[in-house]
Amino acid sequence: MKKLCPFGTHRVIEPIGVLPQAADKIDATPVCYDNEIMIDVDVLNIDSASFHQIKEACDHDETKMKTMILSIVKEKGKMQNPVTKSGGMLIGKIKAIGKDVKHHAKVGDLIATLVSLSLTPLMIDDIISINLSNEQVKIKGTAILFETGIFEVIPSDLDQKLVLAALDVCGAPAQVKKLAKPGDTVFIIGAAGKSGLLCSYQAKQMVGAKGKVIGLVNEEAQKSLLSELGLCDDVLLLDAKNTLKVYEEVSKLTKGHLADVSINVVNVPNTEMTTILATKDEGIVYFFSMATSFTKAALGAEGVKKDVTMMIGNGYTKNHAKITLDILRENKVIHDYFMKRYV
Repeated sequence: MKKLCPFGTHRVIEPIGVLPQAADKIDATPVCYDNEIMIDVDVLNIDSASFHQIKEACDHDETKMKTMILSIVKEKGKMQNPVTKSGGMLIGKIKAIGKDVKHHAKVGDLIATLVSLSLTPLMIDDIISINLSNEQVKIKGTAILFETGIFEVIPSDLDQKLVLAALDVCGAPAQVKKLAKPGDTVFIIGAAGKSGLLCSYQAKQMVGAKGKVIGLVNEEAQKSLLSELGLCDDVLLLDAKNTLKVYEEVSKLTKGHLADVSINVVNVPNTEMTTILATKDEGIVYFFSMATSFTKAALGAEGVKKDVTMMIGNGYTKNHAKITLDILRENKVIHDYFMKRYV
């Protein structure tokens, strides 16, 4: 009998001594140990940076994407993109609960995991379909959740795929709720994406009438969407990698003050300095994007003599699932858009 670890190290194959997220390979054998929950998986929600990378690498070909995803999971025992190192989350029904797991859930409950697929033991029997527009992959398979893993039972008042789409990024709007203050200027890079819309709404709630929310998008349709939804005070249509142009436009909109808080939720690399430069000295930069390079951010900020507090996008903060699902409940416009886009 293996010595069981609450963090799941008993599933690590190599290298020994690391936690499952950092491991190159983990054991995904569909057996439920005493400190685990076993899940019959229905849908994977691949995180945006990972899905974008896989889609581009496979020329948007669904058959090639299926092959790549199956190969990754077979090799690693988990869905962890070897390029972005990120994962996503899943929806499925609880198949078994180990005797040492203390939780309110029961066998048969439909749940969404709130820990990354990059640390979740996963075995895929079949990929049924891939939705290229919403990053959801329908499968038949089995996953394991460790006793320290968090999850949410799917509420009866919301569609399960809607919940999956929203909870995949629930850490972002919840962190915005903590960071943004009344009167702040909040700059959101990637404001029309899934996490961007939720962050924009939450930022508007926090900054109030005296504050300002500035969104950055790179497509005219996205700008129109933000205008239609009324989530930003100003919307910039620019390439997030064009650092100086973005900086100049944000400076104009803020009369040189720049942003108090900047949120980066885009799924492409090389936008670190755009986020940093658009933020005032002693402001806050929050990198939720999994495409972020710590090296580029840290050394880049130093290189332009920018004194900002930089935060890595921790996908967990207290009550993050409730905060995000409540946005869908209280804002019909966002709810209906997410239903149209992700369900």
